[in-house]
Amino acid sequence: MVRLTKIYTKTGDQGRTRLGDMSEVDKTDIRVEAYGSVDEANAVIGVARRAVEDEAIDALLARIQNEMFDLGADLCVPDTGEDPGFEPLRMTAKQVEALEAAIDAWNGKLDPLDSFILPAGSEASARLHLARTVCRRAERRTVALQQVDARLNPETVRYLNRLSDLLFVLARIANDEGRADVKWVPGASRD
Repeated sequence: MVRLTKIYTKTGDQGRTRLGDMSEVDKTDIRVEAYGSVDEANAVIGVARRAVEDEAIDALLARIQNEMFDLGADLCVPDTGEDPGFEPLRMTAKQVEALEAAIDAWNGKLDPLDSFILPAGSEASARLHLARTVCRRAERRTVALQQVDARLNPETVRYLNRLSDLLFVLARIANDEGRADVKWVPGASRD
């Protein structure tokens, strides 16, 4: 278990931070951008949970928030091929498969889409759409990291990809199971 006795270290005062393996990097490092974006997505999921009324969805999002910390832990410990002196926490295919099962279960309650939808509707839906877009950014940052570090755990990208899909489905569920989705009307304001 993690134990934090001191919150500030002053390392950041010079624009530097420590990774999980205690190596020091700039705060603008692509790895820090990746796990920072995961942290941001996690926070937005927490905000979305405040508007979610369905207890099963709230419980699912609570589990996901914990897994997002796992994902951040995975990203903040580079796989250098050397023994870091501890077993790094890594995302697993099982965690991705659990997201896929949730997508299938919740999507089974929805009619198929016949139009693109706007990120709107109920408060819960709008917040879940916001979480989805922040999650997509975290995915892009993680893919950018993967492009410079081939040893990055591929389950991190897969997890974020599935999570954003799940958040989309849950946003539709929050819109009266898709019946209150706000459909895109292409070119509606051009005339």
